Amino acid sequence: MSAARGSRTRPGASGVPWDAAVLTPLTLLWGKEDFLADRGVERLIALARAKEPATEVTHLDGSSYAAGSLTVVTSPSLFGEPRVVVVAAAETANDAFFTDLFDYVETPEPDVVLVVAHAGGNRGKKGIDALRAAGAQVVACQPITSPRQKADFVTSEFARVGRKADSGAVRALVDAVGNDLRELAAACAQLAADTTGPITAQAVDLYYGGRVEVTAFKVADAAVAGDFAQAVALLRHTLATGTDPVPIVAALASKLRTLVKVGAARGRQLDPVNDLGIAPWQVDRARRELANWTPEGLATAITAVATADEQVKGGGRDPVYALEKAVLAICQAAGR
Repeated sequence: MSAARGSRTRPGASGVPWDAAVLTPLTLLWGKEDFLADRGVERLIALARAKEPATEVTHLDGSSYAAGSLTVVTSPSLFGEPRVVVVAAAETANDAFFTDLFDYVETPEPDVVLVVAHAGGNRGKKGIDALRAAGAQVVACQPITSPRQKADFVTSEFARVGRKADSGAVRALVDAVGNDLRELAAACAQLAADTTGPITAQAVDLYYGGRVEVTAFKVADAAVAGDFAQAVALLRHTLATGTDPVPIVAALASKLRTLVKVGAARGRQLDPVNDLGIAPWQVDRARRELANWTPEGLATAITAVATADEQVKGGGRDPVYALEKAVLAICQAAGR
C-alpha cells in the first residue's frame, strides 16, 4: 500500500500526531501513552479498510512473540488481499522479534502495512533503528502532561465530533478528570452526546462537579481570590464527602505555582504559553488574579501551603486544622 498524500501535519522530531498518520508500509508508534497508540492503530486500520474492505488485520503481542511469527503473517497471501499487521508492546519482545524485524524491514511486503508499537527505551534498539532507517512513519505517542497540552487535547476531541466548548468548559473538564486521556476522551464523548449547543462550564459541572479534583480547585480559586468564607465552606463540604486532604493541598500548591510562573514570565519577558506550556485560559486567569497579589503575599501563601503539605502527610496531628489554617493564610495574604 502506498502512503497517502496531503497530511495536514508534518513530522517533527518526535513524529506526527496519531490523527495525521497515513498508510505506509512501515509505521512506528513511539511512546508510553497507550491511548494514543491505540488511536493510531484504529486510524490506520480504518484507512486501510476504507481503501480495501477485505483488508486482513493480524495482531501480535511482543511479550509472547514466537520466533518466525512476523515472517509467517507477512508472507504473500494466497488470495492477495492487503494486510495490516500490528505488533503491540514491542518493548517487551524477545531478541527473536527484533531479529525478524531487522530482516523484514530490508524488503517489506508491498501489500502489508506493518505497525509496531514501542513504549520507548533501548530495548531492541537495533531493530527500531533499522525500522526508522527504512523510512518508517513515526507516530508520537508520548504522554500529555502540561495543562496546555491537555486543554488542546480536549478541544480537539470536541472538534472531532463537530462540537465546540468554551475555555471555561475545557478548563473545568481538565480539572475534573485529570491526566487520564481515556477518561478525558470518554468525558468529551459523553458531554457531546448528552448536551446540545456550545459546551459550557455549567454543563461540565453538572456531569463532573462532584469529582475530587473539581472541588479541590474550587477551594483553591476561592482562597486565591481572598474569599475565606467561600473557601472554608467548600473545604468543609469536600472533606465531609470523604475527600482526602492531600489532593486539596496539591490543588492549592498548583494554583499558587501557576501564579508564580505567570508573574515571573512577565518579569523575564517570557511567553507563559509557548515558553512554559501553560494553557492560555490559565494565563488569562492568573494575570487577572495577580492584580490582587504582591510577591511578598505569594511567598507567605506558598510557605503556608508547604507547611500544610508536611502536616497532612503525617507531620501533624490534625490534617483538617492544617488545611483550614493554610486556607486562612492564603486568604489573608491576598491583597498584601
